[in-house]
Amino acid sequence: MRCVLGYGLVGSTPEDHPTGAVVKLAHRRQFFHRAAGAAALPAFSRFAWAQAYPSRLVRLIVSFPAGGGVDILARLLGQWLSERLGQSFIIENRPGASGNIGAEAVARASPDGYTLLLINSSNAINATLYDKLNFNFIADIAPVAGISAGPSVMVLHPSFPAKTVPELIAYAKANPDKVNFASTGTGSNVHLAGELFMTMTGVKMLHVPYRGSASALTDLLGGQVQVMFTSIPASIEYIKDGKLRALAVTTAARSETFPDIPTVGDFVPGYEAIAVNGIGAPKNTPVAIIERLNKEINAALVDPKIKARLADLGGAVIPGTPADFGKLMAEETEKWGKVVRAANIKPS
Repeated sequence: MRCVLGYGLVGSTPEDHPTGAVVKLAHRRQFFHRAAGAAALPAFSRFAWAQAYPSRLVRLIVSFPAGGGVDILARLLGQWLSERLGQSFIIENRPGASGNIGAEAVARASPDGYTLLLINSSNAINATLYDKLNFNFIADIAPVAGISAGPSVMVLHPSFPAKTVPELIAYAKANPDKVNFASTGTGSNVHLAGELFMTMTGVKMLHVPYRGSASALTDLLGGQVQVMFTSIPASIEYIKDGKLRALAVTTAARSETFPDIPTVGDFVPGYEAIAVNGIGAPKNTPVAIIERLNKEINAALVDPKIKARLADLGGAVIPGTPADFGKLMAEETEKWGKVVRAANIKPS
C-alpha cells in the first residue's frame, strides 16, 4: 500500500505492515480530514454556536505534572483565552501513563468545547507505543490549533572525545554499545530522537532511561552517561557554562537560541525531531467552536509577548488551521510509529 503522508508507508508492501497498522493509518487520515469539514454546517448554525461559546468554565487538560514546560505553556495560553473570551480556562493536571490518562479523559468527555487537551509529541508516540489503549488518539481527538514546535539539542559530557556530530558517529561506530545515551524515559520524545539518530546513521548506542530530565541531566553532568537529546530550556545554562557540549539541534533549521550550533540534518540528511504542542478537543465537537478557538489561539501566536515566552520555552509558533495541525500530528504519529516498530520499543 502507499500513503499520501510525508512520513507514510511509501514503497511498502502489504506484507510489511499488519492489518492493524492499516486501520491505524486510516484513522490518522481522518484526523485532519475531519478538521476540513467546516462547510458541513449551515452558516447561521455555525454563527450561533460561535456566538454562544463559551458560556461557562472551560477545562484544559494537561497530561503531565504542574511546573513543567508543557504545564507552563498551557497556563500561558489559558490566561490568554480567559481574557479574550470572558470565561475562565482552568488548567487541570492529569499525569500518568506517559500522558495517556489525560488524553483518555478528553477522548471520553462531552464534545461541547468545555474540555480540551494540551496535545504534545507524547500523544503521537503513544499511539503506536501502547498496543491496548482505551481510545484512539487520531480518531477520538479533533485537532483545534497548533501552538509551538521546538528542537531538542544533542549534548555531550565535555570529557567525551567527539566535538562534532561526524566525530560522534565515527566514535560510536568504532565502539558499538559503549556510548550511553540518556533519556527522560522509554518512549519519550527524547528517547525517540536518539533512536531515530541511530536508525539513520547505523550507530549503536546504549539507551539509559531515567524518570525525568533532572536525574538524567545529573548523571550526564557527572559523566555516568555521555550523550543526551534534551530540551533547550533544561540544558541552556549548562551549555553556556561549559558544563555540557552542544553538538547540534534536532530541527531542520537552526535554533534562534543557538544560531551558531548546526542541525543534526546538516550531517545526517533528512533527520528532524521536533517537540510539538497544540490543542485538541473530543471528536464531534462543533466545527464552529473549533474555529473560534483556532482563531483566538492564532491571535495569541502573533502577540509579541506570547511569542517571546514560547521562545523561552524552546519553541517557535506554528499558526494555522485545524486541518494544518491535524495533518502535522498525523504525520508525526506515522513517523514515530515507524521508529517505535523498527526499534521494537515497548513501554516500561
